[in-house]
Amino acid sequence: MGLAFAISFAFAFAFTNGFNDAANAIATLVASRSARPMQAIALSATFNLLGALLVGTAVAGTIAGIVAIPPSRGVAVVGSGVLAAALWNLATWSRGLPSSSGHALVGGLAGSALAESGVHAVRWWGLHGWRPVGVLGVLSALALSPLAGLALGFVFVRSGERALRRATRRMRAPVRGGQWLMSAALSFSHGANDGQKSMGVLAALLLASGHLHAFSVPLWAKVACGTALTAGTALGGWRIVRTVGRRIVHLSPLDALASQSTATAVILAASYAGAPISTTHVVASSVVGVGGGSRRWRHVNWAIVRGMSFAWLATLPAAAAIGALSVLVWEAIA
Repeated sequence: MGLAFAISFAFAFAFTNGFNDAANAIATLVASRSARPMQAIALSATFNLLGALLVGTAVAGTIAGIVAIPPSRGVAVVGSGVLAAALWNLATWSRGLPSSSGHALVGGLAGSALAESGVHAVRWWGLHGWRPVGVLGVLSALALSPLAGLALGFVFVRSGERALRRATRRMRAPVRGGQWLMSAALSFSHGANDGQKSMGVLAALLLASGHLHAFSVPLWAKVACGTALTAGTALGGWRIVRTVGRRIVHLSPLDALASQSTATAVILAASYAGAPISTTHVVASSVVGVGGGSRRWRHVNWAIVRGMSFAWLATLPAAAAIGALSVLVWEAIA
């Protein structure tokens, strides 16, 4: 029974991740009026599923390796951690604040492991080639990726404006077409990175319960996690879309294309390197970078940026606290 609950929590996390994070993939496309909302949702849902199914499992392995606990305690610890992440996703979504599902999952898993077995139950640091290992390894990737999004967004829009400074109205159609292409690519990269987070949780649960004898992600788990992520996307996270697409800075089609291209490059590279990062962080920071690159720093809504920054900083300790409380309750009623 405990395993069934834990697996259902993993699917709930994937679902909330879909309407929380995947909304970022279509925010700029909708905000620049290059696509209708339902068109954007259909596009994003399709490519989220493909990304979850077609890219490898390096990120899933990183997530599964965050905690080091005996199999007898694994289901309770991992189930409580992923439940905490899903609850935090719901809390931030209800306020329209973009937050990191990756941060929430790392915090939830670390908090539940600490409460159940102490500091030695958490893998804190390491690198396996280019792949970050442990809590601090994941957090380093989560911290560096928004900086990359900000810098690349600035450079991309500045280069685009120079290249198109003498362009006529005939360039509008190619730019809008590019937005569609890059929105699809961004959705694919989101599925590749965030879909693997719930896959890693499922694999850890199956290992702990003895259903797997070595780390791997079964095909059914890939399909189920990808489907849950896609279902969340299809329902739409319109509060997040409004915040990212309209409340940070006004976006032209070229601005939106710059943001999408930047975020896609950062997220897809991280997925292949096995680094779990935040789509929310990268997309939002690329939007700020685009605003600066087009010389509109004063038009950036810094109050919204501060609110998002607070949510990002609060995510890990809040999810850790919820994870610790959840595992204590789990053990008490088990």
